[in-house]
Amino acid sequence: MTQNPPDFTTQVAECRAYLLRFARLQLRNDAWAEDAVSETVLAALARPQSFEGRSQMRTWLVGILKHKIIDILRQRQREVTLDSGSDDDSTDPLELMAFKADGHHAQMPADWGDPEQSLGSRQFMAVLNACTEKLPPVQGRLFLMREWLELSSDEICKELGLTPTNLYVQLHRARLRLRECLELNWFGRAHTT
Repeated sequence: MTQNPPDFTTQVAECRAYLLRFARLQLRNDAWAEDAVSETVLAALARPQSFEGRSQMRTWLVGILKHKIIDILRQRQREVTLDSGSDDDSTDPLELMAFKADGHHAQMPADWGDPEQSLGSRQFMAVLNACTEKLPPVQGRLFLMREWLELSSDEICKELGLTPTNLYVQLHRARLRLRECLELNWFGRAHTT
C-alpha cells in the first residue's frame, strides 16, 4: 500500500465521527456501523487518487459509505430489526395529510426562495443534517434509505419487511417533520449563504 499524504489521511480521519453517526442511524447496530465505516476508511486510504476534489471530502466518503451500508443491509437483512419506537403505525395515512377537505393546503408552506441555491450552502447542509438527525429513529432511517441511499421503495419494503403503506406513512411523517424543522431553522429565519 502506498503512503498517503498526511493531510489526506488527516482529513479522512476527521470525517470518521460523522460517518459513524450516519452509519449508526442507518444500521441501528454499532458493530455493523463500525464495520461499514472501517471499510469506507480503508477503501479511501487504499485509493486516495480516486478523490479528485470535485466534492468535499465528507461528501466523497459518504458516497463510499452508502455502498458499504447497502452491502451490509443486503448481507444481514434477516438480522435487521426495525424498532417501532413511539410511532403509531395504525394511523390512517389520510389523517397525516396537511390538506383540507377541498384539497387545498391546510397550512401553506413557507416561501423557500430558490432551494437549488440553498443546497449549495454549507450552512444549509448543516441545518439539513441536524434536522435529519432529530427525526425519530424509524423515520430517519427510512428517509435516509430512500433519499440518500437512493433505494427504491420496493427494495426498502423487501429489506425491512414493511408494507408499502407503512413505508409511505413513515416517509410522509419524516418529510413533514423535515419541512417543519427547515422552516423553523432555515427558511423562517434570516441567514447568510
